[in-house]
Amino acid sequence: MAEDRELQLQKIGQTILSGARTELCLYMRYFNLPLSSLHYENRQGTKFLGTDGLGLYYDPEVLIEAFKAGPVFVNRMYLHVVLHCIFRHLFKPHRENKTIWDLACDIAVEYIIDGIKYRCVRYPASRYRLVFYENLKSKFKVPTAEKIFGLLLDLDMTQEEQEQLEYEFRKDDHTLWPQEDQKQNQGMESPEQKWKEISEKMQTDMETFSKEEAQETQTLKEEVRIENRKRYDYKSFLRKFAILKEEPVVDLDSYDTILYTYGLQLYGNMPLIEPQETKEMKKIEEIVIAVDTSLSCSGDLIREFLRQTYTILKESESYFRKINIHLIQCDDEVRLDQVITSQEELKEYMEHFEIVGNGGTDFRPVFDYVNQLIKQKVLKNLRGLIYFTDGQGEFPKAKPPYDTAFAFLRDNYEEVGVPPWAMKLLIESEALRQKTERDFNLFPLKEDSF
Repeated sequence: MAEDRELQLQKIGQTILSGARTELCLYMRYFNLPLSSLHYENRQGTKFLGTDGLGLYYDPEVLIEAFKAGPVFVNRMYLHVVLHCIFRHLFKPHRENKTIWDLACDIAVEYIIDGIKYRCVRYPASRYRLVFYENLKSKFKVPTAEKIFGLLLDLDMTQEEQEQLEYEFRKDDHTLWPQEDQKQNQGMESPEQKWKEISEKMQTDMETFSKEEAQETQTLKEEVRIENRKRYDYKSFLRKFAILKEEPVVDLDSYDTILYTYGLQLYGNMPLIEPQETKEMKKIEEIVIAVDTSLSCSGDLIREFLRQTYTILKESESYFRKINIHLIQCDDEVRLDQVITSQEELKEYMEHFEIVGNGGTDFRPVFDYVNQLIKQKVLKNLRGLIYFTDGQGEFPKAKPPYDTAFAFLRDNYEEVGVPPWAMKLLIESEALRQKTERDFNLFPLKEDSF
């Protein structure tokens, strides 16, 4: 009897989940693949629903009780769990505070679900949520889990405030999320890679076949685009502007050590072959780095970009002994062009760096200036220009005769279109997590909490 009852509960649970998946897909067909990518598995003790990226685990009795309260609750929770997978929340490092990270992930997906107007997930939000969302929107255009995580850490919440947030937003079971040692052993066919591919396919669907439907979930569309954006290692990216050139250095890889040692044995101190005194190396020789110092770019962002750039360029293997780096500060015109020819000059510049500008934004003067330097033979072998900016300005119409990348710090990044001939570079920055003042009214009054 007990086995029959368990099988019956399992069948009912799977029927409820299948019905939720069908209803969600009817309203949002671009969710068809993600919602169908988790197998259902009965697991007693699960808090409503949970996932490890492979299965959707549920406690039948809890699920049935939720369904009795209303199918919308099940629909929302199913979507909640799948959104964690789409954004790969469960595969990301737990950072310095797992509890806050889990909470930030829940807030991020609930914010998206509450913004969906379809009847299958629509449920009146509490005043607590409405106040919280308004304050989030005043801080971030697209409140991702990473941004919310930084915000919550900086708030230095009391235990009561944290419990209020957990009561309001913590819905699914995160104990099933993969641990660090599990993620390292997953290999090429890992759930993380699987969900990355699913998320990219979903993004394509939202931007093409289901474009009209996706307009109803604009926040979701923006977050999926941000999550799936291609990421570069900044150091590797700088090597795109490197050239192959001989440098005076002993090349120990270009000669036969057997002949060398045989000569020493045969003639005493006369090797039969000596190492070359030059070696072909691919490094940076000339590069222009333009920094937007207009009023729309904060000084902290500028300094963080230059700090990361300096950290890479100060390494001797990044550039040749003789270099020609132009560090240009500009807004709606070129304000300062600092020429760097050695590591010592680079260090001196960084130690005494001051921002010059704070006007409007126009990218064209920098390109006109650099083109003039090329004509004057000041720049003889320029491979590329990196332009750090917030993207709010007038771009040149024509492609310049060198590669160009517009760089943005991801912490303060909003979707910006760049010309088709330019590259877009997003630089990760943990150092720029902005501090939140305690007078920032993130939490509603206690009596309005629930």
